[in-house]
Amino acid sequence: WSSDVCSSDLASSIANMEGLQSAIVAGEKARVKELLEGRSLDELQKGYLIELAELNNDGDIVGILKQAPTA
Repeated sequence: WSSDVCSSDLASSIANMEGLQSAIVAGEKARVKELLEGRSLDELQKGYLIELAELNNDGDIVGILKQAPTA
């Protein structure tokens, strides 16, 4: 494992998480699906994002997030 790969993966993961948060707040269902594609969330991330979607009263996005694979 090189530190470049590890830090690059971490930066990508952080950017993806920020993108998901923005898409959830904006109610962008297609964008949420796109950002989740091919990724899994850990329980903490998933719970946080579901809570964020619930706070925005977006049942569709809550459903999308609940179906996302968990790491």
